[in-house]
Amino acid sequence: MSGSERTPGPDPGRPEDTAVLVVDQDGTIRGCTADAAELIGVRAEALRGTASDGLFAEQGVWEELRERATEASCISLPAGLLRGSGEPLAVRLDLLPVEAAPPPAFLVRIMPVAVADRRDEDEALLRAMFTQSGMGIAIHDADLRMTRTNPVPGQALSQAEGGPPGQSLRSLLVPEDGARIEGRLRRVAETGEALTDFVSSARLAESPHRERSVSVSALPLRGRDGTLHGVAVTFTDVTEQERSRRRSALVAAAASRLGQSLDVRRNAEVLTDLLVPEFADLAAVDLTETVLVGKEPGDLLAGAPLLRVAVAAGDGRWPTELYPLDSVVRVQETESELLRAGSARFARDVSELGARIGDDESRRRLLLAPGATSFMVVPLHARGRVLGAVGLWRTEGRAPFDDEAAVLAEDIGSRAGLAIDNARRYTRERRMAEALQRSLLPQPVLAVTAADTAGFYVPGRTAAGTGGSWFDVITLSSTQVAFVVGTVVGHGLNAAAAMGRLQTAVRTLADLDPAPDELLTHLDDLVVRLADQQLPEAEDGSVRGATCLYAVYDPVGGRCSMASAGHPAPLLAPEGGGPAGTVKLPPGAALGLGGAPFDLVELDIAPGDVLAFLAGSLAQDAARDAVAERLGSGAAPGGQPPLPVQDLGQALLAPFLGTPPDDDAALLVARVRVPAGGAVAAWEFPADMERVGDARAETARQLTRWGLDELVFTTELIVSELVTNAMRYAGGPVLLRLIKDRRLICEVSDTSQTQLHLRRARLTDEGGRGLFLVAQLTHRWGSRYTASGKTIWTEQLIDHPEE
Repeated sequence: MSGSERTPGPDPGRPEDTAVLVVDQDGTIRGCTADAAELIGVRAEALRGTASDGLFAEQGVWEELRERATEASCISLPAGLLRGSGEPLAVRLDLLPVEAAPPPAFLVRIMPVAVADRRDEDEALLRAMFTQSGMGIAIHDADLRMTRTNPVPGQALSQAEGGPPGQSLRSLLVPEDGARIEGRLRRVAETGEALTDFVSSARLAESPHRERSVSVSALPLRGRDGTLHGVAVTFTDVTEQERSRRRSALVAAAASRLGQSLDVRRNAEVLTDLLVPEFADLAAVDLTETVLVGKEPGDLLAGAPLLRVAVAAGDGRWPTELYPLDSVVRVQETESELLRAGSARFARDVSELGARIGDDESRRRLLLAPGATSFMVVPLHARGRVLGAVGLWRTEGRAPFDDEAAVLAEDIGSRAGLAIDNARRYTRERRMAEALQRSLLPQPVLAVTAADTAGFYVPGRTAAGTGGSWFDVITLSSTQVAFVVGTVVGHGLNAAAAMGRLQTAVRTLADLDPAPDELLTHLDDLVVRLADQQLPEAEDGSVRGATCLYAVYDPVGGRCSMASAGHPAPLLAPEGGGPAGTVKLPPGAALGLGGAPFDLVELDIAPGDVLAFLAGSLAQDAARDAVAERLGSGAAPGGQPPLPVQDLGQALLAPFLGTPPDDDAALLVARVRVPAGGAVAAWEFPADMERVGDARAETARQLTRWGLDELVFTTELIVSELVTNAMRYAGGPVLLRLIKDRRLICEVSDTSQTQLHLRRARLTDEGGRGLFLVAQLTHRWGSRYTASGKTIWTEQLIDHPEE
């Protein structure tokens, strides 16, 4: 063959560059495939009848092939294929004898070495894949029936031993597992997108209770024309890895979720939510009653009551055959010893447990759930004490509890025990803080001459929300009353104690009857001194930064004066209903921070007007606006008689209590009033000692009109002494005022700000016995400064105040 007959061949690296020649016994070419001309570079017509040796650079290629053909049915030989004037192309010759008549012929396959090596690699790879047993391989046809698998004994997706080819996953696996995997393979076949590391349960149909998980990867198999031939699948048994992952995830979830709440019940509910359905199908938490109230748990003896505080079922329905939520369960001797032992116990077969229990109905309701196949009980311990127990059940379709499950349950149970005990201790602290807080607050409903009041304290949802807000109602001299409200920095017991110190200080200062701004000035100085003495670790509950609003209402004059140290102003609703507004009161600086003077505000208040003092979270803008809106309409709803202050306060709090806030709140509601008509009498006298007798006479006549003849003599003595002292030492004018209330009040006012002092006179003293006599004749007495001087007041008990 001349070089002019050869044509340039295609790229020899392509897999389709393969030529097949039909050769007779002497090496003459009788025919070829269509690809031969492309690879060899000679037309097919020119090849027929030529000697095959002429195609190769080496001599005797055909003879060597013939000699080897006697040794094997298929042999291979390297050679150099002549292609024009260029360098010979390295090829591999494969001789395949053909049984045919007339005389036998041979097929000679010519492949470039690169193509041959690649085909050898592909064949070696397939052989290795379908003969190895480390990783499962399966070929599925277009209908997703398995046509070929490698021998992997026991693998979840391998063909059942001795089973016929063409099985589907639905027949090999539990139906739901087979359908899940088959659905993903069908998506691969339809979209052509590869599937990588899809982890799924793959329980064999012949052993459905045995847990199995596989990691599946899949590729579509398509021909050169794009026709789908099937799906190639590789799978690995990852049961242990998946089981370990779920265990780790469950423990991690327990570590992160348990203990987030400081409520005992909430922690128990979180525990059941963690365990169902991931670990069990049913779960119940039973706790000792002492734990629920925050007390220290005692020894769990036989007969001790446990309260079922949380339950969870995989299907959402708790079996009626078991004790329901909030039922009381009493442990027997066996359960008591088991829980004190501290380790989890389980029964693989519930039927055996039922046989041991027999007809004991209480224990059957405690231990036997319908449909359950396995049971476990996990004690809840903390700091060496038994808090309760967790009951767990597994039903058919899930592997029974084993030692590994018990270890995991104990790990989670220990975390739950600490979380529940921390919540218990916080519950105890919260109850103590609430008890201390409520003991320091005045009685909820108080009726005095000046006002009807009702106070409300709302603790926060947690112990951290207790102890900061407070209110007080202080009766002052001459039927006056003080309304106090405030908030202490911090929460809990420290805040409640700080509130108690602040309340005591306010009450002590209020006994001197100072004006509100003056009282806050003294209180601010006291707070600074208390804060300087406070230990650094007691910051939660510091009096520094506390807020306080102090208001004094005088029912005789119908005037209310108030000042604020950093606290929001009160709300004022008019008598008979109408929009409630906020008193225009500058808030001032909080106690112990500013040192600036406090502003005094005075306003006239009509009888029946309602003041609402807010503290804590109730004083925040949104809650405050809601209270103001309800206060305006609730003071006298629809023209009806005014609501009692107790009912009014509850109506104001109703929407607020729907979702209790994290922080506490306080509300003080006061409906002011004035003394009954004719209950006040007043006279003014000049500084004339002769007018002392007139003062006694006016006093006697007024007491007679009031029907208080039994007090005439003592009151005349009191008036005589006080008026005489006022005229002698202060000059005039002197104001005398009598007020008939629950007690008889006598006031003598002058222009001097010199206070009187009670002392015991000696036998040789000519004076000094007047105030001592006043003190003996009265129930209480005292003095207060006024804008124009001072007032000395006394109180005497009345036998029949209702008259």
